[in-house]
Amino acid sequence: MVSNPSTIDTSSWDGTLSSRDFCLAARAFSDIWKTSNPAMPQWSWVVPSPKLPLIAPHQVEGYLLLENVILPRFSEEDHDEGSHTQKEEPSCSDQDEPIDSAILVKSCGGELHHYDFHIVYSTSYRVPVLYFRAYCSDGQPLVLDDFEKDLPANSVKAITESKWTFITQEEHPYLNRPWYTLHPCGTSEWIKLLLTAEASMAKGACAIEKYLVSWFSVVGQVIGLRLPFEMLSDNAQL
Repeated sequence: MVSNPSTIDTSSWDGTLSSRDFCLAARAFSDIWKTSNPAMPQWSWVVPSPKLPLIAPHQVEGYLLLENVILPRFSEEDHDEGSHTQKEEPSCSDQDEPIDSAILVKSCGGELHHYDFHIVYSTSYRVPVLYFRAYCSDGQPLVLDDFEKDLPANSVKAITESKWTFITQEEHPYLNRPWYTLHPCGTSEWIKLLLTAEASMAKGACAIEKYLVSWFSVVGQVIGLRLPFEMLSDNAQL
């Protein structure tokens, strides 16, 4: 239980978080997930090993990790119903890195697909960012086209058409390996709208500990991992 939780004054807030508040929100999110999802794999707060002296440390020395998740599979009919024309990947800045197809391999057929998810703080955008990788039981990684088949059709449509939820492949800031990520461009804008609406029913303030719960209620749906209703309840215990 977090005592005297910090709050966000949404009247002058820009939708971002400080690194300190991210740590607070991340630990609260992990606690409430454990209470609401005891049978699910659990989020863990990971502190990376010390960096080399010549490399500047990150503001946040830690991130949330959820491993070995098997998403519900969706039928080909589900995807046919949501079929669409592929559009050019949107871009928010010149910092976006192209996907390196050289590191990808073919699909592993009909095997179950496993997912690892990391929630990492972006010092550039000052918001949480979801990094993830998909792989077969033998560790063979999946290409984007393969793991899109695991997602509901509306998620695939959002990924390819929305400027807020498009997927890129970038170097993981702690592991120094390419992972897929939902680009953080626009996150501060939509999370501000979301939490401001919630705060309007709470005298203009919103607990920082609720930030990641609200954020993941949107981001999780994009990759097919929905929060249980208990986590979204105003009575959820932090």
